[in-house]
Amino acid sequence: MGEKDGETTARQQISMNGAAMPDGHRAYVIGDIHGRKDLLLPLLDRIDADRARHRDAKNHLIFLGDYIDRGPMSAGVIDKMLELMEAENSIITLKGNHEAAMMTFLQDPVKGKRWLHYGGDATLKSYGVDVDLAKLDEKSIHRITRSFKKSLPDSHLQFIGMLNSSHTLGDYFFVHAGIDPTNPIDGQREHDLLWIRDSFLSHEGLYEKVVVHGHSIIPEPEFRENRIGIDTGAFYSNVLTCLVLEGDRKEIL
Repeated sequence: MGEKDGETTARQQISMNGAAMPDGHRAYVIGDIHGRKDLLLPLLDRIDADRARHRDAKNHLIFLGDYIDRGPMSAGVIDKMLELMEAENSIITLKGNHEAAMMTFLQDPVKGKRWLHYGGDATLKSYGVDVDLAKLDEKSIHRITRSFKKSLPDSHLQFIGMLNSSHTLGDYFFVHAGIDPTNPIDGQREHDLLWIRDSFLSHEGLYEKVVVHGHSIIPEPEFRENRIGIDTGAFYSNVLTCLVLEGDRKEIL
């Protein structure tokens, strides 16, 4: 442990005040959407208007995952993401734990059935598949899965399957949930990148990068010395947050 701790300490170097984007780059970072296409569309309009005022910068759109579940328009959100990816040459789409849970369900419906209980039922409904959570059994789960696979477009499945688990730009590390503070950024497990909470949120030490994340719901964006959290619980708060990074500035759009 001592050597590992020493390596971790040596890597700790970037604080919030010192973190910056590469020169000439501007990033728009969008938090957890959770099926709220009705919030995504006006936010994208605001981003487009802001980008028009910053045409000299190389703009990036970075989505932190959890496009699906809980809200009513998961299928519509993925349709919009595919549309954006056709039109944009600098869009980063990261994987959230809800996308990972959906893939687990598709691969092994009985093992992955808990996905249905924390938002997957809303996703299925957006594809025209109704679920009665009170009457789930193995037979009904397999029936639901067959219906879902028939109604799920190949393009949507491919979108979920190609999502990256993290992205680095300048002094920032973008990820859905966070990182394991005991490991360097380049030694993270994907499970932690998608699911971690307490040990990451409570850690006060610095990392090699400032971590920008969603996953853990907060009333308003949270700026700490070692991380920025922007999951403002869109599916129930009606607030979908976009963080803007340029130079050493960190602003909410």
